[in-house]
Amino acid sequence: MTREPDWMPRAERAALSLKAVTRRARGAGHSVYVILLRDTRRADPWGLYVGQTSRDPDLRFDQHKNGYKASGAAKRFGVRLLPDLTSHLNPLRRWEALDLEAALAEALRVAGVPWVEGGH
Repeated sequence: MTREPDWMPRAERAALSLKAVTRRARGAGHSVYVILLRDTRRADPWGLYVGQTSRDPDLRFDQHKNGYKASGAAKRFGVRLLPDLTSHLNPLRRWEALDLEAALAEALRVAGVPWVEGGH
């Protein structure tokens, strides 16, 4: 088994620092999710993709891998979901999912994750 990236503990702390005010509120049907990426051509082969969806994140991951409305990075390099980074946020309302998608991607970059996709 391949060991996790050295920056993963910092990424976890950054993700867990975010809060969702609409978590489990009436009408909360969206989720923020993170996919672990691996591209062995890169100096540091590990990265993260951040997205948001109204679907179950597991289904959305499968859609990326199958090419349906897929991020190129998630389709080609997606390894698995990292639900521990986002379960404290979900489900939430759409407007907040959009905001937190961007905030999470930025927090991960600031935490030292060298390759972050999505977050827009």
